[in-house]
Amino acid sequence: MQIKSREQIKKIKKISNEGNREPKAKYEMDMCNGPILKKLLIFTLPLMCSSMLQLLFNAADIIVVGRFAGDNSLAAVGSTTSLILLLSNLFIGLSVGANVLAARYFGAKRGNELSKTVHTSLLLSLISGVALAVIGVIASKPILMLMDTPDTVIDLSALYLRIYFLGMPATLFYNFGSALLRAKGDTKRPLMYLSFAGITNVSLNLLFVAAMDMDVAGVAIATVTSQCISALLILRCLIHETGGFRFSFKKLRLHKDKLKMILQIGLPAGIQSTLFSLSNVIIQASINSFGDVSMAGSAAAANIEGFVYVAMNSFYQASLSFTSQNVGAGRYERINKIMIKSVACVTVTGLVFGNFAYLAGNTLLGLYTTSHAVVLEGLKRMSYVSVWYFLCGIMDTLVGVLRGLGYSVVPMLVSLVGACLLRIVWIMTVFQIPQFHLLDTVYISYPVTWTITIVAHFIFYMWIMKKKINPLMRSKEVLS
Repeated sequence: MQIKSREQIKKIKKISNEGNREPKAKYEMDMCNGPILKKLLIFTLPLMCSSMLQLLFNAADIIVVGRFAGDNSLAAVGSTTSLILLLSNLFIGLSVGANVLAARYFGAKRGNELSKTVHTSLLLSLISGVALAVIGVIASKPILMLMDTPDTVIDLSALYLRIYFLGMPATLFYNFGSALLRAKGDTKRPLMYLSFAGITNVSLNLLFVAAMDMDVAGVAIATVTSQCISALLILRCLIHETGGFRFSFKKLRLHKDKLKMILQIGLPAGIQSTLFSLSNVIIQASINSFGDVSMAGSAAAANIEGFVYVAMNSFYQASLSFTSQNVGAGRYERINKIMIKSVACVTVTGLVFGNFAYLAGNTLLGLYTTSHAVVLEGLKRMSYVSVWYFLCGIMDTLVGVLRGLGYSVVPMLVSLVGACLLRIVWIMTVFQIPQFHLLDTVYISYPVTWTITIVAHFIFYMWIMKKKINPLMRSKEVLS
């Protein structure tokens, strides 16, 4: 057998790698080479804008219903957020597993495995969406009753929720589809799709509520319609993709090995989000006990805070995708840099957006209601939550890095104990003391539990780096 020269071997390897590599697409991002900070910002800015647009259109729901249907309808729609998240976060969390697995295969240039991941993920989203629609329609009112929702708003809240959950198959398909696109660095097209769907949502809100006086039912129908539009646009996008990301109805099936890996990463994330929402439902029940004005003020403030949260959450998504791609490519030396730069960015973002929201609170809350009492209640919440929201951003970003490394169970347990169980204990103990039975006592539980959870996540991250990642880096240096 003829011995090949070093130059011939290099040429063969180059041809082989080019054969395995999918064609470089317009919307792809190489997260494994080049400057991290610049690429982080390029990745996060469209994602931040799309998330804010989505919230802006959701805020339009509340603003329209508050202006044209009254405070009862405002409280009915606004107070359902925690319940929606409680029922949907388990399934939406599974999209985290889809993102991590797709990014890892993309970084490793394994196109066939990537294609199986894409089709397994999208079929899982449809199955989950149908299941969630059934659960939401049946369970909405009983859970609202358990939350001590006042009689003045419970029927309106239940009607809104039942219509909203009928659109869950479309909502989850969009969430999984956009998570798959993020795996290769594409955050621009989801922004375009949300923009179009959101404009439709606002237009239908004004038509159904302001013109046709359909109250909360009109808002819900407009929302479901816009969700269907965004899902169809994502589907069209994936059908026209190339390589492993291309969708075909003929390939739509659940591959057991890919489903198992998606569940291993995504299920703990979903459970964590669900139990977080459970703690928020308990907190919402505590807020409900103070009456309609406090409910409306908290709902409006929480909606504003949502803009701060999604701005920070874009760095969680970035840390997840960047870490996953680099693990797939074996670029372990970049993990620490990704963590540090992501945490620095989310801290600055949280401080700027959170404090701006609070300082402009009178004006922003005035968009939701003309009631001065409701505005004051909203400001009370924002002084405890919005100002300190950067702590939540740091906590989530550390979780993103850990999940990107493939560790999802321990971050779930840490978050549940630090930021969920402690809140429930706080409400069931300190809040029950007569002199502390105040809304201030409820709200202060947020920054306290965020801080405790950050410390625990950072300790676990340092242990992972020392025991798992650093040995891999040393092995790589020896082999090279």
